[in-house]
Amino acid sequence: MIRKLFFIALFLIAFVFAGCQSSHQVEVKPVEIKPIHITIDINIKVDKALDDFFDDIDAAEDKIKDD
Repeated sequence: MIRKLFFIALFLIAFVFAGCQSSHQVEVKPVEIKPIHITIDINIKVDKALDDFFDDIDAAEDKIKDD
């Protein structure tokens, strides 16, 4: 039993040291930053024109409700 544990411990130690001997290099490249273009459509002119167009109808409707 002690002999099995000795060989298992020896194997684990050899395995750990084998992993430590290899060298790893990480290549670091410069980070490229690009601008983000965002397009937002705001239809204020159309909205205002529709409000002006429907103001007459809304005024007539309010007048009918009041009568």
